[in-house]
Amino acid sequence: MAEFVRLEVEDGIGTIRLDRPPMNALNRQVQTELQAAAKEASERSDVYAVIVYGGEKVFAAGADVKEFAQISHAEMTLRAKSLSDALGALSTIPKPTVAAITGYALGGGFEVALGCDRRIAGDNAKVGQPEILLGLIPGGGGTQRLARLIGPSKTKDLLYTGRFVGAQEALEIGMVDEVVAPDDVYEAARRWAKQFVNGPVLALAATKAAVDGGLDTDLESGLKLESHLFAALFATEDKKAGVESFIENGPGKAKFSGN
Repeated sequence: MAEFVRLEVEDGIGTIRLDRPPMNALNRQVQTELQAAAKEASERSDVYAVIVYGGEKVFAAGADVKEFAQISHAEMTLRAKSLSDALGALSTIPKPTVAAITGYALGGGFEVALGCDRRIAGDNAKVGQPEILLGLIPGGGGTQRLARLIGPSKTKDLLYTGRFVGAQEALEIGMVDEVVAPDDVYEAARRWAKQFVNGPVLALAATKAAVDGGLDTDLESGLKLESHLFAALFATEDKKAGVESFIENGPGKAKFSGN
């Protein structure tokens, strides 16, 4: 059994719960357990969408700095790729994902949230990438995913200064997608995730693959990827069910099997 990260499944929604009090610092063990939870959520057929949640008080305040103090240059050279893979593990889940952010989501904590499709924050949340204050840069995807999300200029400002960003500013510049009262963060995430329960899982996975894959290439290659994924869905039972239901009953009434 994992000690600090667990996958809880209820009504088709998987919650990856970070639970390393007091601040959910992301040490090596948490990173390993996070990858395992992401893999389990990806493979379980009873999970249609995934929430990552750090609890009522904090999402994750970043890497375990005390652990960093013991790591040499040679060791980090060997570990840097695995650290990046672990903090970006949510991005590998081929299902809709949402980060439910309460309190602080800083450094590696915000990089975990960046791996999700959507971010919902409490109005008291503080987010950011303060690695520069340690004489470092983000190493878990922050320089890449944040720039793709809000653009290079805003990203450089945040990375250069290391400042903490309040929830309202984060919403305005696109770091988060929705701001609610702190006590409502998890339920807001569940409401979003619930839309996809019993949905067309193959089409949802193809949507994610097309958007994420297209962002990593040029337009022509992205359009080719889209065409390939679009055509592949014509081999699915869900496409047949969706089209037949639309013709007979109109939109939004199809029953999907996930095949």
